[in-house]
Amino acid sequence: MAASAKLAQFGKQHIAKGIGRSTELVLERAQGSYVWTVDGKKYLDLTTGIGVTSTGHNHPTVVKAVQDQAANLAHGQVNLVFHKPMLDLIERLKPKMPSPELNTFFFTNSGAEAVENAIKLARHATNRQNIIVFQGSYHGRTFGTMALTTSKTVYSTGFGPLMPGVHVAPFPYHQQWAVHKADPTRFDAEWCVQESLNQLEILLKQRSAPQDTAAFLIEPVQGEGGYVAPPPSWLQGLRKIADKHNILLIADEVQSGFGRTGKMFAVEHSNVVPDIMIMAKGIASGYPISGVVSRKEIMDRQPAGSMGGTYSGNAVACAAAKATLDVFDQERLIDNCNARSEQFFAAFRAKLPALLPQGVTVDVRGLGLMIGIEFQGVPYGFAAKVCSEALKLDTLLLNTSIYETIRLIPALNITKEETDLAVDKVIAAIAAAFKA
Repeated sequence: MAASAKLAQFGKQHIAKGIGRSTELVLERAQGSYVWTVDGKKYLDLTTGIGVTSTGHNHPTVVKAVQDQAANLAHGQVNLVFHKPMLDLIERLKPKMPSPELNTFFFTNSGAEAVENAIKLARHATNRQNIIVFQGSYHGRTFGTMALTTSKTVYSTGFGPLMPGVHVAPFPYHQQWAVHKADPTRFDAEWCVQESLNQLEILLKQRSAPQDTAAFLIEPVQGEGGYVAPPPSWLQGLRKIADKHNILLIADEVQSGFGRTGKMFAVEHSNVVPDIMIMAKGIASGYPISGVVSRKEIMDRQPAGSMGGTYSGNAVACAAAKATLDVFDQERLIDNCNARSEQFFAAFRAKLPALLPQGVTVDVRGLGLMIGIEFQGVPYGFAAKVCSEALKLDTLLLNTSIYETIRLIPALNITKEETDLAVDKVIAAIAAAFKA
């Protein structure tokens, strides 16, 4: 039995069954856009640990920063002291924010923790309880965030009763709206945006009065919901409704932030500034740190001691995040993201139609290197089958949402040649899945 198989068997015996995984690979090392198993087998990674290793695996600038910081200060507990890596990181982050008003930060470890702390902040700042989320959203699977997540029931089934005070409004995922399918010309994307906003106003009249509503919590581009980027008018409309009712707008940029969509943050595509913004994943090239940023006037409404955590804003992770920003600037990662995005989209839109059997349609969508490919008219499990076929071609690929959708989340510094290879692998996997 190969080393990978033995170790995978050990893992299945001793790691919690509640953790699902898409492969049984046992990785030993990684570099750039590639990972290697303990058996020495090389795979092209189009998952980046679900959008985490934005600068590629083990970028030398990040590795050196981590090594240097670990040799000086590994842990400076945030409720005891300031530490320089955090202060340096804030100095680097401030000019990257969508607005200078977003100038006060709180750091923690994971996306879900950041979401929960953003909710705490919104409730403190407004003295209101309710949170409105949107159909298909994913905000985590901790106890609090389970109640906020609506992308799949698996994340919350059997764990009730869930956190109260959460209401769900429609999201303009027009591709799956029945009226759009019936008459796409009359009920186009903009019509669905306006109807979503109308339904939100009705929710505020029927279920959660504005004076009880602390915040709207949104993903500017839905992640687990299917890599759905709504028209800019949707976020702009939310901003207007929030301002009208003095409700805070929270942008969950955990998956869409840090250059993933071709701008530093996805809200910039709509020219909308949220009141609170949540960051994680690509912030530190694989090291565990997340953040909440808001206006100082909002952050200052919380009493001292109400926020914190043992590892919040860990010094080594802060150094990795600062080094990640260095790579963004030095290697112009956002420019590369946009160039490779055009390359991916052009190739898929040119090559995919010839593969489709009669009665099957495909929607290639997304922003930057947050790319979704949804198939309609295929049997249940088709997207998972594509991912399985990709694995046979030494490529890591993920599906997403309850619909038949695959997603590509490559490193932001993926090369032109690696992009060509990725397109060939994905096209071959799709073709194999249709033949299976």
